[in-house]
Parts: sequence; structure tokens; C-alpha cells
Amino acid sequence: MVCTVLMPINSIKMKKHIITFALLCFSILGFAHNPDASTLVLAEQKNNVWVLQINASLTAFQQEVRTHYADTPYKTPEEFQEMVLEHIKNNLHLFFNNGEQISLDKGVVKLGHETKVIFEVLNIPASLESVVVQNTIFKDISRNKSTFLLFKDGFEKSNFTLSQSNDHTVSLVVKENTFVEVVQQEATSSSKYVIIILIAVIAIAFIIQQFVFLKKKHKKKP
Repeated sequence: MVCTVLMPINSIKMKKHIITFALLCFSILGFAHNPDASTLVLAEQKNNVWVLQINASLTAFQQEVRTHYADTPYKTPEEFQEMVLEHIKNNLHLFFNNGEQISLDKGVVKLGHETKVIFEVLNIPASLESVVVQNTIFKDISRNKSTFLLFKDGFEKSNFTLSQSNDHTVSLVVKENTFVEVVQQEATSSSKYVIIILIAVIAIAFIIQQFVFLKKKHKKKP
């Protein structure tokens, strides 16, 4: 499996991010050709230009194209590539700073046993506060999961899993140059509320029990 991100990156920090990404590729090497495994990489380049790269097996893309374009099957590799690009644009949604959806531009498909699709992403805010990614490209493949990697200059490397359990969606907020998943924060808050409610229920039950006990004791007195 060969994992690459197009366009040279001049920043030393970004080069470190790419090295990290390469190491991650080796860790998922065993899943590279499985149709239910894919990677989604969003990396910042110079001059606030971003590149988005999707890596998945050719089988996965073929299955999705056959499912969604059954009435107009492709006849040439070029037609297949156009369908892949259209399918991705219809099923991959990026939102930044709670604003409008960012559109994908200049898509390129590199066919192979492991197929790569690269887009140039424009108009991403220079200062990020939040990011929302919804990836349903392979929603018709059972148990599909995608690893989302986000590389921004000056930020800690981040990777997240999108699957059926989170509706193939991840919501992130920026906290001290780190992308933090909102779901985790909500889960922590929910756990605190559950504990508080449990304590309250136990306390109320104890009060009721004492009230009943004292009432019975009072009735037994002559």
C-alpha cells in the first residue's frame, strides 16, 4: 500500500505530519484492500490551500458506483472516474466554524487496487474554531469504517473513526491547538448528570424509607 498526499509541503511541521501519516498507513496495511476500510485525509498546504485525499479499495468504489448508477452503467474508465467524483461530492460534507459547507474542487482519481481520489479544497477559514465531517461515501457497504486524519500547521496530529455508530459523522472543536471531538465532551457531561441523578434517587429513596419507618413506629406506640 502506498499512501501519498499530493502537492509539496514546505512547512517542517507539515512534513512531520506526513511522516506520521505514513506510519499510520503501515499500521492499517492489513485492511488496505478491504472494501469496508478507508482513510480520509485533510491536510493544509501553503497559502491556506488544503488537499483532501480518500484512499479505499477499487472494489469499494465499484460497489458504490454500481449501486447508485445502476441505470447508467459506465462503459469506460473515464466514465467510472466521473461517477466516483460525483458520488464523493454527493456524500462527503465538510463544515467549518459552524458556517456553510465547503465545496470540493479539481478532483482527480488514481485507479488501482488501492484507489486514491484527491481534491483541492478552497475557502477553508485560516483560523479554525470547529470542523464537522460527514462521510457516507461507502454507506452501502456493511460495517464500513473510515479513518479521518486532519493535519494543520501548528496543531497536534489528529485522527478519528467514522462508522455507523456515530452516523459516519465527527464534530470537532479547537482547544489549545488540538482538535477535540464534541461527542466525547457530551459523553463526559452526560456521565456526570447520570451520577447526579443516581445520587438524588438514592437520597429520595432513603428519605421515603425513613419516613415510612418513623410512621410505623409512631403507630405502634400506645
